[in-house]
Amino acid sequence: MVDDIKFSNEGLKVISSIDGINKGMLMDISIRKLEKDKEIELHEEFKEIAVLLIEGKIKINWENESKIIERKNVFEENPYCLHVCKDKAIKITALRSSELLIQATDNEKKFTSKLYTPEDVITEVSSVDIWDSTAARQIKTIFDYSNAPYSNMVMGEIISYPGRWSSYVPHHHPQPEVYYYKFDKPQGFGACFIGDNAYKVIDGSCAAIPGGLVHPQSTAPGYRMYYCWMIRHLEGNPWNATRTYEEAHEWLLKEK
Repeated sequence: MVDDIKFSNEGLKVISSIDGINKGMLMDISIRKLEKDKEIELHEEFKEIAVLLIEGKIKINWENESKIIERKNVFEENPYCLHVCKDKAIKITALRSSELLIQATDNEKKFTSKLYTPEDVITEVSSVDIWDSTAARQIKTIFDYSNAPYSNMVMGEIISYPGRWSSYVPHHHPQPEVYYYKFDKPQGFGACFIGDNAYKVIDGSCAAIPGGLVHPQSTAPGYRMYYCWMIRHLEGNPWNATRTYEEAHEWLLKEK
């Protein structure tokens, strides 16, 4: 359930596909690396699309809008993310070497496109004053059911501090979830726990987490771990931040 999928010669890494790899995630998720002056166009007749700038500088065009956006890296700056409904074209031009995450899924609804800016992102610093700060991390929510109820997707980011845990207390939810990892140093590493299994994660790893399985994470001392977290709402059962905590560890909630 955790893969270190390699980039193609064209700079494409497919993490999940509704009709292919990790299809149980019910989302198309890919990473695109673009060299300077490279252009790509995105268009899905029946799917909503979210484009997250991981790092770099791009010009992005959609409908009658155009914007130059820039991000040094995921650890120092909050994200930009363009979110459009079905049948809306996006054109992206790299103004320097850039990395993008593209998330899409089926959605019949029409909604107004939105470019989420760093100022729009809701950031919470969690668990600093409990458990000896061993689960301290930043939680950044870009869009979810609370601010985009028309979407079938959720997207956010986690910055996990060195030697700490995240996605903690161990919990699960019926909706599938995908993580894409980055580390602040190329040799950084951590661990992803899915159900009763543990996996090593490195820069560029991805995790496909089926609904119903607990999924705590940990980071090696000395290395900050980032992951973009993406959830697919289920029909009639959207993810609204409700979690089912693993019974053996529920006592930890009394310290919150």
